[in-house]
Amino acid sequence: MWHWAILLLIGVPVFFAVRSARKRSRPPTDLEGFGGWLMLLAIGQSLSPLRTLVDMARSVKDYQRLITLPNGALAVYGEVALNLAFLVLQLVVLVSMLRRSHRFPKLFICQWFAIPLLFILDTVWISGTLGIPINQLLDGDTLISALISIITTGLWAAYVYRSIRVRNTFGGDTAAIQAATFS
Repeated sequence: MWHWAILLLIGVPVFFAVRSARKRSRPPTDLEGFGGWLMLLAIGQSLSPLRTLVDMARSVKDYQRLITLPNGALAVYGEVALNLAFLVLQLVVLVSMLRRSHRFPKLFICQWFAIPLLFILDTVWISGTLGIPINQLLDGDTLISALISIITTGLWAAYVYRSIRVRNTFGGDTAAIQAATFS
């Protein structure tokens, strides 16, 4: 039984690697527009503002409990302000992506850097305003979800800077021609 598992774990990826190496690759100029991996990134970027809004809506009950504490209102307003600032950044990145702006890759990197910055600022803000030690605010699940978000967005950021499709869609000559004809 174990030999079938080894065959599946090693043989299947090798088969697909050899098969894809035999295919003729398309010319780089054909790789343009929202397709392939860029389509997945576009879907994720389109859903990210909704995720931020849903996370804020889920936090309403926690905010209602925090407001009753001393400096609780200040803590809640600060956290909401940070989340709204991040939401605006997500919307700016989304609009630049949909307009095929040459600024999209840089804005996407800014969004990636904003994730840990927001996490740190939020933690320090809540700790400072409520007087709670930071180690009490950070549990394992919170840290793991923040790290997963930073790592996955980092992988997408690497894709944005390495992809020929992204380069052709947001910064190539054809993207400039399309922008000029739509203007």
